[in-house]
Amino acid sequence: MHEGQKVIVHADAFPGHDFEATLSSFSPATGARFALLPPDNASGNFVKVVQRLPVKIVFSNRNDSLIQKLRPGMNVYVDVHLD
Repeated sequence: MHEGQKVIVHADAFPGHDFEATLSSFSPATGARFALLPPDNASGNFVKVVQRLPVKIVFSNRNDSLIQKLRPGMNVYVDVHLD
């Protein structure tokens, strides 16, 4: 991924509506890297868990009335166009 890529956001709360956005920036490392007490995997955790990389997504259409109804914690599916 890189900055400026097109993003489509599908929110479960608004079926059939797509939010257009762009990838603005992303963190240089996962959240565990910057944690005050990073997790210690020496406790027998042999399954590699997918690391989450924080990204900043900026909505393109600011006139979309449903953007104001989006809230943290909502289930969304984010599609980053890697073209």
